[in-house]
Parts: sequence; structure tokens; C-alpha cells
Amino acid sequence: MIIDLPSTTTSQINSRLVRLRDEGGATTLGRVLTLVIVTEDGQRTDAAIDAANDASREHPCRVIVVARGARQAAPRLDAQIRVGGDAGASEVVVLRLYGELAKEGASCVMPLLLPDTPVVAWWPFDAPVSPSKDPIGQLAQRRITDAAAEKNPIKALETRRAHYAPGDTDLAWTRLTLWRAMLASSLDLPPYEKVVEAEVTGEADSPSTDLLAAWLTDRLKVTAKRLKATRGEGIVQVRLGRASGEVDLHRPDGKVGTLTQPGQPSRRVALQRRSVRDCLAEELRRLDPDEVYAAALKSLAKVSKGRGAAPKAAAEAVTAAAAAGEPEAAAAAETPEQNGKAGAAKKPKAKAGS
Repeated sequence: MIIDLPSTTTSQINSRLVRLRDEGGATTLGRVLTLVIVTEDGQRTDAAIDAANDASREHPCRVIVVARGARQAAPRLDAQIRVGGDAGASEVVVLRLYGELAKEGASCVMPLLLPDTPVVAWWPFDAPVSPSKDPIGQLAQRRITDAAAEKNPIKALETRRAHYAPGDTDLAWTRLTLWRAMLASSLDLPPYEKVVEAEVTGEADSPSTDLLAAWLTDRLKVTAKRLKATRGEGIVQVRLGRASGEVDLHRPDGKVGTLTQPGQPSRRVALQRRSVRDCLAEELRRLDPDEVYAAALKSLAKVSKGRGAAPKAAAEAVTAAAAAGEPEAAAAAETPEQNGKAGAAKKPKAKAGS
């Protein structure tokens, strides 16, 4: 059910929520948090609401959407309340702010917060320079941003590092969960040797690639190299060098990776690029500061930058894929020099996951 409240006030919105509760049952019971989404009013607003609705099935919550409209318009608050099938397992309050009121998002949000529950703020697209100092960010225990959704993802990630505060996190980091788990499990197998070098290859504008290299730098106490992939989406390859040989995790197609390590047969592993709704649901599972993310951010400056993937690594990936009887993977692993001019053709970039 969707209820429109044009030219309204926060007190009228609260009154209507109470009426809905009386008519349809105590809809606020069982809500574990308040999720505040901050975005510009437009077509992308519904995409953020859909992601929050899916996440609410795991974390029942009240979703408050602050959609800032035209600044030149007269000050006005248009609201929309969504409950039932249009709100997943949550109740959604959309606040469209116009004119000078667009700068007062925090004042409009405060009367609608659920009492005695944590507050999480999420900027699905453009985020403030310092989320912890933003008026809405100051209301929240956790502040979620997405560097990959901004115009300059790498610059946005550097801004996150410079202005980090406990409670901040970024979906570029959440997209690394599967990669981190796979690499950590590969080092749990013998031989238990020290990693002496690390290389991470990915798209030039992939913030997750930079964060993964920084995480390896921090945890392995080596200077990881960050290389630019000539083809592939998001993170393409990770190589960890040890005395007995290399641990190589290669994902040329953005879906399935191949893990190769000394003394073990090559294994195909699921490394599907993660959607925003999956990453958001994961971030809502914890409300305490993420110390590992903070340490990875600090190590960004220690990462060594390179121009492209090493020819030796690319050749080994092609050989391994061909030996495993995977011609499509072998073709995807070839560099543009190996694959002719066709390999240099650029593909449309998809930044949904890493």
C-alpha cells in the first residue's frame, strides 16, 4: 500500500503512521533499526529503495528516504508512506524535500526515528566528504557509502581514507568478502610459508581492487602491487608469492574463479560479483566499528601501483585454463598483445560489484 502526503509536515506523517498501526496492526513491533537513505530525487531513488526492501527481509527496519529535490523551488515537503507488499519487511517513508528545506534533511528525519533503536545512514550514490560530520551522519551509529557509485571511484576512496571515523564503511569493502575468505582459506593449507610478494589486478577504476591490495599489505606485512587489468571487470586476479610457488586466484569473467596453488589441483570457485542489496544486508549485520576496514584504509598509501598485469602471469593463466580444457577461460585470460587488436577494444564498465 502506498499513501501520498503532498505538502505535509513531519507531525502529519507521524499521525498517519499511528493511524496505520491502529488500522493494520503494530507495524513497528520487531523493527531492529532505522535505515536512513540520503540521495537526490530522481530515477535512481527507487533502485535504492528496492535494495533496502530486500535487505529488510533479513533486518526488519523503518526506512526513511531523504530525496532532495530542486533547490530553486519553494520550500515544500512531499511525503510517501509504503507498507505491506510495497515495503518488504519494513515500512518506508519517502521525504521529498524542495527549496531551502533540502538542506534540512536531519531536522525532517529526527521526528520519524524509531525510539531506542540504532540508526544507520546510507548514501547509495554521492556521499559527503566526511560522513561522520554530516548532520544525518551524526545521528547514525553506522555510515555506509559506495565509492564505486561515484564519478571518480578512486578519488572517492582516498577521501574515505582521509576522513575516516569509527562507524564508517563502504560497499567497495563489502564486495571483497568472498575474495578475502577464499584467499585466507588457501593459506590455511600446507605448506605454511610466509608470503613474500602479492599482486592484485583489476579495473583501473575499481576501488575494491585498491582495498584488497591494501588489506593484503596490512595483513601479510608485504608491499602489495596494484596492477591495472587490460580486460575483465572488477577484480580479475590475485597472486601471492611463496618459496614453494604462487597462489593464484584468477576470475576473468566476473562469475567463476580458478584457484591454483602448489601441490593442489586447480579448483573452480564461485566468485560472482555481488549486488548492492547483498552488500547492504551484510553491512546491516553489524553495528560496531569495522577495525579491519579501518586498517585497510590506512594501508592504501603503502600499496605499490603498476601499469598492467605481468606478462608471465597472463601466460601462465592461459596455459592453466587450456590444460584444464576451458577454451573460453583461456581466451578471457589472454592479454591484448596475445589476442590481437580485438583485445584492446573497451567494454562498457559495470560497477555493481567486484
